[in-house]
Amino acid sequence: MEPLVRSFPTQKIQPNNTALLVIDMERDFVDAGAVQETPGGRELVPVINRLISWARQHTVPIIFTHEMHRPDKSDYGIELEYDPVHCLEGTPGCELTDGLDVQPQDYRILNKRRYDCFMGTELDLLLRSQKIENLVCCGVTAHVCVMSTVFTARNLDYRVIVPRDAIAGVTIDHYTAALLCMSDVFAYISTATEVTQLWG
Repeated sequence: MEPLVRSFPTQKIQPNNTALLVIDMERDFVDAGAVQETPGGRELVPVINRLISWARQHTVPIIFTHEMHRPDKSDYGIELEYDPVHCLEGTPGCELTDGLDVQPQDYRILNKRRYDCFMGTELDLLLRSQKIENLVCCGVTAHVCVMSTVFTARNLDYRVIVPRDAIAGVTIDHYTAALLCMSDVFAYISTATEVTQLWG
């Protein structure tokens, strides 16, 4: 079953009310042989860099998130019933993977303790301080951190765009299921090319 594809309400999506959110493109999720390597994760880097270039061209804020956990593992909660230990503070696994076009002026959301980029972080405050109404979401993983973030963003009344070629899941089934769920009432499913054609 294919995800629902809707046309953007382009009149409501402008450079001054849009941000690019790059979710958890960290070594522990993307690098070869990493503890939670996401198949296709490294292939996202050039696609995400195209989105970053587009965002810089239009002065759209760029936000990178970092899942991070305390070295004593005290903040995992029940997550370790599902996932192996990953993204410990102070380890290379929390660093953004090689090749991403990250600049000093870009925003970072650090100490993200849960899948959802909003939970327990300053993301909502940052977006509201920038008068953001629209979020372009990309990164890993489609069915966990991306999808849970998209759900919250939509429930907070952010208009969400998900370029389907700028996210990846652990299997094609997980990826497809995430797209299908997000496309119903949570996000506009698109492509990186369609996003970068906004505003000419």
